[in-house]
Amino acid sequence: MSKRSQPVLGRRAGRSALLAALVTSAAMAADVREKPSQIGSRLTLFLDRELIAGMKHAALRLHSPIPRGVVFAFDQAWEGGQSAYVTVLKDGRRFRMYYRGGGDLGRECTCMAESDDGIHWVRPKLGLFEHAGSKDNNIVWTGRWKAYDECHNFSPFIDSNPAAGPEERYKAVTLARPGEGEQKRNVLVAFVSADGIHWRRLQDAPIITDGAFDSHNTAFWDVARRQYVCFLRASQQGKKSIARTTSPDFVHWGKSELLSFGDTPIEHFYTNGIVTYFRAPEVYLGFPMRFIHPRDRDTIGFKPRKTDGFSDAVFMSSRDGRHWDRTFMEAMIRPGLDPKNWGGAHGNSTPSWGIVQTGDTELSIYWAEHYDNYPAEEIMPRLQRGTFRLDGFISVNAPYAGGEMVTRPLVFSGSSLAINYSTSAPGSVKVEIQDAEGLPIPDFALDDCLAIWGDEIERTVAWKKGSDVSALAGTPVRLRFVMVDADLYSIRFRP
Repeated sequence: MSKRSQPVLGRRAGRSALLAALVTSAAMAADVREKPSQIGSRLTLFLDRELIAGMKHAALRLHSPIPRGVVFAFDQAWEGGQSAYVTVLKDGRRFRMYYRGGGDLGRECTCMAESDDGIHWVRPKLGLFEHAGSKDNNIVWTGRWKAYDECHNFSPFIDSNPAAGPEERYKAVTLARPGEGEQKRNVLVAFVSADGIHWRRLQDAPIITDGAFDSHNTAFWDVARRQYVCFLRASQQGKKSIARTTSPDFVHWGKSELLSFGDTPIEHFYTNGIVTYFRAPEVYLGFPMRFIHPRDRDTIGFKPRKTDGFSDAVFMSSRDGRHWDRTFMEAMIRPGLDPKNWGGAHGNSTPSWGIVQTGDTELSIYWAEHYDNYPAEEIMPRLQRGTFRLDGFISVNAPYAGGEMVTRPLVFSGSSLAINYSTSAPGSVKVEIQDAEGLPIPDFALDDCLAIWGDEIERTVAWKKGSDVSALAGTPVRLRFVMVDADLYSIRFRP
């Protein structure tokens, strides 16, 4: 341990309490009056400042996915330059990818690819729909619904509602677009399937009519709130944005409500990418594609090209699905060094719908590249894969000089505290448990904690007398983290 970091780690208990009071003094009065957060034994991520009372020389840090390479090219005749709106699902040990194709079919189609690892994908020969005189393709749907022509941005999900029958284990929403001279508005219609391959309309009538829908509308069963939720295209302050509606049965839906982004500027969001995080299903994560109009970018430093706009992807989070935290206005996914991702069309850097676990410590997210550059430049759109560590979207970060964070009062259940963290070689993390007023609890003060260093998804915190914290369960406490060159992603109290 360097001499520079030793003063941060070696404070006496009195000094510890004083600094804790300084860190939290502004928020303390309000915290004491508030009801403590009941976190039980749930995984708790530090996505925003909801549970943070104060930080000193520490800050929330946005993490971008690590690019792992192109995993799929939309290069078949029934796919083409506008293949997009990708959904990635994990069904047991197998992965499935759904996406929009088109080619020279004369109408859009929905295709499905499969993978054993989320990295290597194959197109099953399904034999369901004909293209160019052959059914030797992976098309799962293309059709007409009454007066409405074609399916558009077909968005499936695996229904985890216990009341859902096996014949409707897969569900989907898709835009039904009116044909020429027929009905004039877009609607969302519902599809169901037992196997994710053979689809049928749930009913003749549309399920949602209140919206624009000209994007990747997504729906799923919200496990934590026991309802279906749909996030759809809407307009807000003259810009393309996102609305939300819910349903108890996937048939009867409430009125759509615009999402609130607090006091941040309203931006063009072409897709939403909203999911509940499977490790902490009470939390919503969003990965919208953000659009920048070409009139706002006179030059981009590359060879001039015709374009209808530029795009990247951002991150947002919510605890209720309506009010969204945008602590980070910066891009999570940038277009990058490849000039073909700057311009051409605005579908580049568009994240897929779905975050899937592809390893013991790894999450995968996918996004579009080279969108709509084919055939003019003789390249096809393709899908890039990137990875996060588990829970690795946002962290509380402290620099080499050291920093700390104190939580608001929490009530937990369990007998030990585990943290998801990463440090440098000289870095460390120490944890102090305080009472609701911010005073160190005997035997759990900072000087009692054994310094943690390394990089682990789940590491048990220990003090000189051990790791058992069960005597504190059920009573309001604060957690104080003192860190050196470290990131803290999440915590969990384990039984």
